[in-house]
Amino acid sequence: MNESQILHYVKNHPSGKVKIAITDIDGVLRGKYISAEKFLSINNSHFGFCDVVFGWDSNDLSYDNSSFSGWHKGYPDTPASIDLSTFRKIPWENDIPFFLCELTGPSAYVCPRNVLKKVIEEANQLGFNPLFSQEFEWFNFEETPHSIHEKNFNGLKPISPGMFGYSILRSTLRNDFFTDLFKLLKQFDVPLEGLHTETGPGVLEAAISYSNILEAADRAVLFKTGVKEISYKYGIMATFMAKWNEKLPGCGGHVHQSLWDRKKKRNIFFDEKDAQKMSATFQSYIAGQLYCLPHILPLVAPTVNSFKRLVPGAWAPTTITWAVDNRTVALRALPGGSKSSRLETRVVGSDTNPYLAMAACLASGLYGIKHKLKLQSETKGNGYLDLTHGVLPANLEVATQLMKESKIAKELFGENFVQHFVQTREWEWKQYIKVVTDWEVKRYFEII
Repeated sequence: MNESQILHYVKNHPSGKVKIAITDIDGVLRGKYISAEKFLSINNSHFGFCDVVFGWDSNDLSYDNSSFSGWHKGYPDTPASIDLSTFRKIPWENDIPFFLCELTGPSAYVCPRNVLKKVIEEANQLGFNPLFSQEFEWFNFEETPHSIHEKNFNGLKPISPGMFGYSILRSTLRNDFFTDLFKLLKQFDVPLEGLHTETGPGVLEAAISYSNILEAADRAVLFKTGVKEISYKYGIMATFMAKWNEKLPGCGGHVHQSLWDRKKKRNIFFDEKDAQKMSATFQSYIAGQLYCLPHILPLVAPTVNSFKRLVPGAWAPTTITWAVDNRTVALRALPGGSKSSRLETRVVGSDTNPYLAMAACLASGLYGIKHKLKLQSETKGNGYLDLTHGVLPANLEVATQLMKESKIAKELFGENFVQHFVQTREWEWKQYIKVVTDWEVKRYFEII
């Protein structure tokens, strides 16, 4: 639809309302319904959105260490605008019109969508057109928000038992749910390339169709919320935690990426003359990610739980490594052909904010290209054992302090954003370290 058609649809939708949302620092959609009249009055201007959505954590606890927002500033409205190009109809809500928003003006620097747009602008200036996609693994339970709290998150019932990855059989067990995921997400303009069971009770994996990077990030954000909302229809709770159970595999949110020329005619990562079909640009792009990864890790591993996934032998990387088509390394190169050559960044978990994860991948890759970085030797065999170039930081605190002191992080994303983001991760760690866990009670209560 063009602009006039979109506005006509909004004006004439029988609900008389519009749903709008902005993505917070944790990748959570925060939004509301507004009347069609209100939408039409603010469409070409700005409106106020309470800055608390960037002043609290994923549990609505206000940061006490944030320079951007807090009690000290009174939580005022901050300017925001609607991006008309993000228009969608929500098929499970009577096709109500939906739009994504972003912050504008002096506050724009904390908005994840703006962070990504700034990196995209740099890529465009260098002559690149980034095409990206994200794939997600997530667990599904026959539970409701009430039941999981009543059970205190214990004894949850997955939609299917046992370990049965790539199961044709199990995809028929809740085929109504499978079918609706495919159908409704496509109607929501979040098309899937594939959907299958993963190893673990009630685990699914979906690959979202490739697109330009901003659309890819929009799709990824909307995918996570869309899956949760569709799940509600079936009495199912979906979780995108990186690692919900120590005895089960974690959940990846791998980012696939390639750079094309301005007209999207040529995949710049592909080189027919190279022995591995990898262009010099592709090699420097990988080198940039490897070099920058320790400086920006919290952008792709943003929670305490993220690091429970990044352990040896759990299908998630722990070393600063790359290789061609090797799932034990941090960066899996897939040279393929002239259309399919791409990089898969496997460090990224399903708990990430897609805007920030994609911004991290692209910005660090561009860093390698701009500085003509040489690619380290390819890992052969088990990437967990290749310690040649170091290992990833072990937890969120270590990773956050590295980012806080990093000149590279500030060069890539700006000092103001890095300061705000680091403060939110420091807060996240602070919430974690004061909690007495079940593990501690079981280990120490009687014996010590």
